[in-house]
Amino acid sequence: MKLITRDTDYALRALCYIAKHKEELISVAQLTHELKVPQPFLRKILQILNKEGLLKSYKGKGGGFRLAVEPNRIFLLDLMKIFQGKFSLNECFLKKVICPNTKSCLLKKKIDGIQEYILLQLENISLKSVMG
Repeated sequence: MKLITRDTDYALRALCYIAKHKEELISVAQLTHELKVPQPFLRKILQILNKEGLLKSYKGKGGGFRLAVEPNRIFLLDLMKIFQGKFSLNECFLKKVICPNTKSCLLKKKIDGIQEYILLQLENISLKSVMG
């Protein structure tokens, strides 16, 4: 199980780079070169971030991307939701049928506690805090 997928990782790295160069428009080519990320993946990720309102795109010659949101208002958990869906550790290993013991299962209660702790930690990790 991966906590952070490749798309989320690429998105975070791209956003950090763009945030560090906030006075410039950053092109896909520049990001591809600097981050060593395959261009097709990066282009798709940037389009999603633009659609989600985290980036603003500027088309044409000399175009590129800028942050649309301040780095302290972009959180890792938000990126994970965009690229990975809802964070969940507590899916029963018997996925084919809904378990009749969900309310009394001790393992589920322990995993729910772990998930709650992880979510609290993830929602406090902002882009600004990982920019270095």
